[in-house]
Amino acid sequence: MLNFLKKNAALVWAKKHVQKAEEFKKNAEKNQEDLLLSLVATAQKTLFGREHDFENIKNVKDFQERVHVGDYEVLKPYIERVKKGQANILWIETPEYFAKTSGTTSGAKYIPISKEGMPFQIKGAQSALFHYIAKKNNADFVKGKMIFLQGSPELQENFGIKVGRLSGIVAHHIPNYLQKNRLPSLETNMMEDWEAKVDKIVEETEKENMTLISGIPPWLIMYFEKLIEKHGKKIKQIFPNLQLIVTGGVNYEPYRDKMEELLGGKVDIVQTFPASEGFFAFQDDYTKEGLLLLTNHGIFYEFIPLEEYGKPDAKRLTLKEVELNKDYALILTTNSGLWAYSIGDVVRFIDKNPHRILVSGRTKHFTSAFGEHVIAFEVEEAMKATLEKYPAQITEFHLAPQVNPKEGLPYHEWFIEFEKDPENLDQFKKELDEQLRKRNTYYDDLISGNILQPLHISTLKKNAFNEYAKSQGKLGGQNKTPRLANDRKVADLLEIYKL
Repeated sequence: MLNFLKKNAALVWAKKHVQKAEEFKKNAEKNQEDLLLSLVATAQKTLFGREHDFENIKNVKDFQERVHVGDYEVLKPYIERVKKGQANILWIETPEYFAKTSGTTSGAKYIPISKEGMPFQIKGAQSALFHYIAKKNNADFVKGKMIFLQGSPELQENFGIKVGRLSGIVAHHIPNYLQKNRLPSLETNMMEDWEAKVDKIVEETEKENMTLISGIPPWLIMYFEKLIEKHGKKIKQIFPNLQLIVTGGVNYEPYRDKMEELLGGKVDIVQTFPASEGFFAFQDDYTKEGLLLLTNHGIFYEFIPLEEYGKPDAKRLTLKEVELNKDYALILTTNSGLWAYSIGDVVRFIDKNPHRILVSGRTKHFTSAFGEHVIAFEVEEAMKATLEKYPAQITEFHLAPQVNPKEGLPYHEWFIEFEKDPENLDQFKKELDEQLRKRNTYYDDLISGNILQPLHISTLKKNAFNEYAKSQGKLGGQNKTPRLANDRKVADLLEIYKL
């Protein structure tokens, strides 16, 4: 009876929520400008606000003239003061949390989350589920058990500010009505050794009525493979009532075939776009491509055309100025005190009514050793098209330039871990090269002009990427190996896993 009431209440709440959301979808462009001025007014007397003349900012142009785009390094001096307990530096008072992330150039990063910003992290996830329920007209999954593959919820404290991984912070804000259904146990969630943790999660969940599973694709795959290895059955046989997978962190499409093979049956997928800096978007219609940009969640967005990113005079476009199917570096101003912050993600709009995006790459994850500027979206689409013509199963891949080969012209080297090899690797390689040439004219010109030779594929042993991640202390949580690089730092470490 309790499950019946919970299910029906979820359906009612979901439909009301989606109906209410129509307002922000229609007025997103105007509301974004109003939001920016509200954020500026709130932070006017902070140190950052005084230094950047917030008092005289009356419109978006004023803001852009006074506040230049910067990454973590630009804001780091302010964040260091906040870490010492100083208030009213980037945002009013001190933040409620610091989300600690791994930085490649800055070491550990401490991303502030204010008491105003934290609720939107939860609301983003709730809204994703409500939109799914309303579209599906089904909330059966609330009757079963739910699992969130996440970091440890253990938090430290620094001058009254709680510090931890974002997923661990969020774990403390799971609504009470979901707590009884939630797995794994707190003790298991606290484990730091990821492999041991997944083994324990398998033990705690294998006999439960799992209906919702959430996590980033590589670690869902690791969890599923351990279950299958133990039981000799596909996931839908182990969990026949599994209805929904919620995923984020990386583009799901390259993992879709592998996931479908492991699942062995129909399971709905909802993709999300969360980060320590905010919850930006989610798939509001699980039957269609694209993520709904959350323009009413305390974040003002700007977009720099990718080809201009890093230039001092780069255009900073607002929501009403973007074009469809162009790649933009995502810039944030948030109600946690991030100002014109370059998060490093690249997005492209596929719809403006409402505003829906795809995450197409990272500003630092590209291959352009020869001026081609190949981005993640292009290589992932090229791989997807190749797999349709020459079926295979890919666990993971990494692309790096080979600038100084032992013989012949330079080339792109693809390190690929196949779960199932293509019947003819040479045909697969040729098709992959042609598909990438179709998507990147600069790469095509380099091949046509005999500057580069066609790509090479280096096949890797099974579990190569997991072993690589483990060797770097980056196995588990939200860690993932970049698909693209402009150097051979990752490639050189993958060499030992070649077949």
